[in-house]
Amino acid sequence: MHSRLSFASPFHPRTGHLLDPALAAEWDTRCDGWEQIAASAPFIALREAVLSEAGIAPGDRVVDLGSGTGLLALAAAEHAGQVVAIDVSAPMLQRLAERAAERGFTNVELVHGDIRRLPLPDESADVVVSCYAFHHLVDDGKELAAAEAFRVLRPGGRLVVADMMFQLSMGRRDRRIIRQKIALMLRRGVPGAIRLLKNAARIARGRWEHPASTAWWETMLARRGFVLVGSHELAQEAALAYATKPPPSAVA
Repeated sequence: MHSRLSFASPFHPRTGHLLDPALAAEWDTRCDGWEQIAASAPFIALREAVLSEAGIAPGDRVVDLGSGTGLLALAAAEHAGQVVAIDVSAPMLQRLAERAAERGFTNVELVHGDIRRLPLPDESADVVVSCYAFHHLVDDGKELAAAEAFRVLRPGGRLVVADMMFQLSMGRRDRRIIRQKIALMLRRGVPGAIRLLKNAARIARGRWEHPASTAWWETMLARRGFVLVGSHELAQEAALAYATKPPPSAVA
């Protein structure tokens, strides 16, 4: 299904696979709100953490999984040879195209599709990055997207993911994050309490976000064949997971 939205040249998006039209429809309505969130200081800090870990070099081809309106893709375009921004939402990509045109970028390619099935050739990317997209997928979906990242990365290429990384568990960090979230909502008064009840109902129905712990990420990435796997915690519930596709000498 091709987007009917009008994209400024040269930002005509290629169409990939849309495995979950309901997810696409949900994000189509959240463009303005997400752009405001992405401009906030905490998300700018997440972006800078990803860029620092990724170490993008001039000439690199970078793939941004779940690009949204361009928080990460546009910053990467300042350093990379090419950035491929993939997202399920056509309005998000249209906003990204507008921002890219405003900044004079000509090295951004848009893909309207799903990060679990990338319409990209094998070993065609030097770096794959993502910022706060994976927790919208169940664990199997995260693993599919990581497997696709492994496929499209060249040997020696890097994967760097910033995401909500914790679990609803009794672990020390998990308890701290949950307490902070509850306290923040309650400080908002009645609207916060209502939001808290709604989230509890979503959790009970299995319809809440699907964050995974840093330990899960490290185990999954190693299982998928990555090496030099690691992670570290960032502010609040965020963390960074990173890994490398084995270089030719390791594969031989």
